[in-house]
Amino acid sequence: MKYELTFLLQDEAETKTIKELLALLSVKLVKEDSWGKKTLAYPIAKSRSALFFHWIIETDKKNVLELKKRLNYNEKLVRYLLLAVEE
Repeated sequence: MKYELTFLLQDEAETKTIKELLALLSVKLVKEDSWGKKTLAYPIAKSRSALFFHWIIETDKKNVLELKKRLNYNEKLVRYLLLAVEE
C-alpha cells in the first residue's frame, strides 16, 4: 500500500537517518521531493522556519504502526504527517 509522508526538519542531514529507518522496516521509497525551507505559520520549538519534505512510500499495513512509533521518538523531526494514498 502507498503512503504520503510529509515531514519538517531543521537539518537536511537528518533525512539520512529517516532513510535508514525506512530500510530497516523494509519500506520502499517510491518518490522523494524537497519543498525547501519555508516559514512556519507559528513557532514550533522556538523555530520560525523548517525544511519541508514530501515522500511517497510503499509498505505493508503492519509496518505503519512501527514506523509511526519510531518517527515519534525522533527528536530532530519537527512534525510529520503520514497518509494512506487511495489508488
